[in-house]
Amino acid sequence: EVQLVESGGGLVQAGGSLRLSCAASGSTFDAYTIGWFRQAPGAERKGVSCIASSDGSTIYASSVKGRFTASSDNAKNTVYLQMNSLKPEDTAVYYCAVSLDSACWGTYDYWGQGTQVTVSS
Repeated sequence: EVQLVESGGGLVQAGGSLRLSCAASGSTFDAYTIGWFRQAPGAERKGVSCIASSDGSTIYASSVKGRFTASSDNAKNTVYLQMNSLKPEDTAVYYCAVSLDSACWGTYDYWGQGTQVTVSS
């Protein structure tokens, strides 16, 4: 079983930056597709970014493309989501998750507990 722990959330003004971290234990990220998701109050959870295990390619939701960057550090068994030029509409609980599917947006098997990101205007 994989345990995922997110950190790095907080309160930031619009235009600011945050870097979220997701540390894994119980397994390494190598065999997994890694996704970042977010859920705003009253809204469905949506995919933000994904690093596909099939080829290492990274995709982003259109709403964050050009502002967010996902990366991984295999030595630390940690993945990151660098979020720049934050907007109030980025306010949400952010989750990392891993999937045994080789492509993005399949079924995710393990989830972190989430970290709150709040962007003030």
